[in-house]
Amino acid sequence: MAKVKYYYDSENLAYRKIKVRKRKKFGVAALFLVASALFGFLCFIVLLNTPYFETPKDRLQAREIDNLKLNFAILNKKMDQVDDVVEAIEDRDNNIYRVYFNTSAIPDSVRKAGLPGINRYKALQGYDNSQLVTNTTKRVDMLSKELAIQSKSLDVILNLAKAKNKLLAAIPAIQPVRNENLKRLASGFGYRTDPFTKARKMHEGMDFSANVGTPIYATGDGVVKNADNNTSGFGNHVVIRHGYGYETLYAHLSKYNCRAGQRVKRGDIIGYVGSTGRSEGPHLHYEVHKDGNVVNPLNFYYGNISAIEYVAISKLANQENQSLD
Repeated sequence: MAKVKYYYDSENLAYRKIKVRKRKKFGVAALFLVASALFGFLCFIVLLNTPYFETPKDRLQAREIDNLKLNFAILNKKMDQVDDVVEAIEDRDNNIYRVYFNTSAIPDSVRKAGLPGINRYKALQGYDNSQLVTNTTKRVDMLSKELAIQSKSLDVILNLAKAKNKLLAAIPAIQPVRNENLKRLASGFGYRTDPFTKARKMHEGMDFSANVGTPIYATGDGVVKNADNNTSGFGNHVVIRHGYGYETLYAHLSKYNCRAGQRVKRGDIIGYVGSTGRSEGPHLHYEVHKDGNVVNPLNFYYGNISAIEYVAISKLANQENQSLD
C-alpha cells in the first residue's frame, strides 16, 4: 500500500493530504522502465562476454579454433618428418657427395643460421594463439631456407659431376694400339739404350711394335694440337690436347687420320703405325704429359686391359732394353 503524505495548511490551520498528479506518476513509471531496460541490457552484454554464456556463433568459432589447432599440430608432425629427410640429405651432401668431389662441406652455422630481420613475425603477435602460429611460421621459413641452400648445393654437385665426367673422358686411359695388333711392347718409360748412339738415355714414352698401317687410337677425348712432322726425330706425329693439363703424343706415323683443330673422342683412329723420323722399325712412340711434365703412360692403362694384361705389360715395360727411337 502506497504511503500517504500530508502537508500543513497554515491558512486553515489544518493538515491536508498531498495529491500526486497523474503526469508525474507516468514520468516516474517511465523512468523506472527505462532504467530497468538499460540495466537489463548491460547485464546481457556482460553475460555475452563471460565464458558461462555461449552463443551459436561462439560455439562455431570455438570449433574452428580447435580445428585450426589440430591442423597446426598435424602440420608440425609433418614438418618433423621433413626435418628428418632434409637432415639426411644434408648429411649425404656433406659426407658423401662433397667428399667425392673434393669440395668443402657446408657448415651447420650456414645451414641453420637464423633469418634476417629484427622482428619478422610482429604482425602475428598479440592474438590468443600467437605463439603457436609464430613458431609454426618460423619452422616453415627455416625449412624453406635450408631447402634453398640444399638446392644450390646440389646444383654445385651436379656441375662438379658434369666436370668430373669430362675429366674422366679426357684422361688418356687406354692403350693407343690394341693388344691383338701388337707384335710386342718394345720399350717402356725410363732410362733405355739409344738404338743409334747406344748410350743410356731417358726414354720419355712407350714403344709399341706393330705392322705398318696398324690403327692408332686416341687415348682420351681432346682436340688435335698438331698433326705434322715439324718436330725433329718424331717424323709424322700427332699431339692431342685433352685439357686438365693432359697432352698425348703419337710419333713415327705412316699417315694421319686427323687434322689440327679437330675434336676427337677416346677410341677414334687418329693415324696408322709407321717408321718415319728417327726410328729403327715400324712402331708407335707414345707419350703422356701432365702439366708440362712427362709421366709414365703405364699408369693410365685402365680403360681397356685386364689386370692380368696390365701385370704382363708392366713387366715388359720395366725391362731395361733398347728403345726403337
